Amino acid sequence: MIEAGMDVARLGLAHGTLEEGLARLRLVRSIAKDMGRTVGVLADLPGPKPRVAGITDVLRLDTGSPTRLVVGEGASTPDTMNIGYDQLLDDLRPGDELAFGSGIVRIVVESVDLDSVRATVLHGGELTGRPGMHIPSNRLSALSPTDADLRLLDAFVEEEVDMVAVSFVRSAHELSRVGTEPHPRGPLIVTKVESRQAIENLDAIIGASAAVMIARGDLGSEFPVEELPILQKQVIEKCIAAGLPVMTATQMLESMVTSPMPTRAEASDVANAVFDGSSAVMLSAETAIGLHPTQVVAVMSELAEKADDAFDHGKWFRGITARRASEPTGDTARVTDAMTGAALHVSEQLGLTALLCISGSGFTVRSMARFRPSSAILGFSSDARTVAQLSLSWGVTPMLLTESGDYEQRVNAAVAQAVATKAIASGDLVGVLAGIDTRLRTTDVLRIVQVP
Repeated sequence: MIEAGMDVARLGLAHGTLEEGLARLRLVRSIAKDMGRTVGVLADLPGPKPRVAGITDVLRLDTGSPTRLVVGEGASTPDTMNIGYDQLLDDLRPGDELAFGSGIVRIVVESVDLDSVRATVLHGGELTGRPGMHIPSNRLSALSPTDADLRLLDAFVEEEVDMVAVSFVRSAHELSRVGTEPHPRGPLIVTKVESRQAIENLDAIIGASAAVMIARGDLGSEFPVEELPILQKQVIEKCIAAGLPVMTATQMLESMVTSPMPTRAEASDVANAVFDGSSAVMLSAETAIGLHPTQVVAVMSELAEKADDAFDHGKWFRGITARRASEPTGDTARVTDAMTGAALHVSEQLGLTALLCISGSGFTVRSMARFRPSSAILGFSSDARTVAQLSLSWGVTPMLLTESGDYEQRVNAAVAQAVATKAIASGDLVGVLAGIDTRLRTTDVLRIVQVP
């Protein structure tokens, strides 16, 4: 999958044990190191999402049949489904329609009794694995992240995981419960936008996040399906304007769970996510349980690359610039905005081969990436964790800078490394973005260099 184009490996911690998750993290890092590649690892916390337990193979529910929900982790049958969610009886009401998995199975609650919930299957189908059950987010009484999430988080922080996704965030206040050090000392915090309340509190959530994932499965259960494409565009625009990487996820190439090729509609969905401005597009079941994991990564990579080639970089830059100009920013952000904007202008006028962005925290690199330049972006940092975190940013080739000296030393080292890796060649004209003072998060120098 790395050879096919995977930049970030997402570990869904709602499935499997902690030990299995940690083993996968170590495996990904070991293979990436052997290949000489930078591959970020994203640990996706389960959050307060109810899930069906005890499905040994396939659980089939027939339309019109009665079923019962109980709290527990025992074996599930069509007559009685065990749900791993302690607040189940408190959070449901008669008349609630509940979706399972990606919405293929839907039931309606008939009654909530002392020890179970009685329901009728509205739309039958087959469930496998440990599928989620959607409860309206305003009913979820459990906080995010949960106590179980925080225990998982502690273990992955010990392993210095690159990124952590927090599920079912409904307000910026919930993110304060994560409690990790700011990146890059700690993991890059990715907020999953998948509820109506997250949309209502989006500006505050973006302000408290380092990146955002648009989880369209549960978001599509909270809003009418016709509103979902509009919400996707709005969330992406706000995130990119703020300099945050944003990934579009869920059912992007769903048919490839079993098929070797996607549908035409799925191909268009991936391309449109790129045209919307997504920093990354994500696969889930297609690689987790699919029959063709390597093929699906290769197909998505090809679709994204082709869409990038057709991307209207000039129109995007004008839109982002206008959006940034209308929003209040601090002095540091204003300076970086001006310098990265200038780099974009110079890059287009001179036809620069690449923009070499040197940054300790990755701030400069992410700021440049939001403008979507047609030149290649080489993201340099002397912090290995920053380099791994930059794997999530659009168009960035992350590189570990072996020199951490003064400005001239860092620039010379970056150019030399780019030449050594054949990212640039002798005679190329490149731009170098950096800060004179490494202690400040300000990009204050743009330099044009002809590679000797």
